[in-house]
Amino acid sequence: MAAKRTAEATWEHDLAKGQGHVKGLSGGLPETAVSWAARSEASSGGKTSPEELLAAAHASCYSMALSGGLGRGGTPPERLLVRATVTFDKVGDAWKVTTSELVVTGKVPGATAEKFAEAAKAAAEGCPISGALRGNVVVTVHATLE
Repeated sequence: MAAKRTAEATWEHDLAKGQGHVKGLSGGLPETAVSWAARSEASSGGKTSPEELLAAAHASCYSMALSGGLGRGGTPPERLLVRATVTFDKVGDAWKVTTSELVVTGKVPGATAEKFAEAAKAAAEGCPISGALRGNVVVTVHATLE
């Protein structure tokens, strides 16, 4: 059975001075303010951006994919900390998401650094959010064992 998830955004006024809100309809993502300044300059004042939401989606999806892969390999993780940094930049005349950098630190009893790096790379290939980005966004992975 396919799982569907829905989010909703409201925007008011022009792009530069306007603002909006985004929320997940499941209740898991509370209503959060968004603005062009939070997207293209610095996020502040509790406002988010589509790219920060994409980074959150990528980090959480990747952590699940890596946990699953490590478990199937006989070394389930005790803890994974994944930070995703998504870059939003002007390319020519248009704005584009250009990169998603995943940095993972893991506490994985029984895993060697080499096996952890292999699992980290495989998880980046198998993560559904990485798959959605593939061909459009450069995804990199940096993995370190604690």
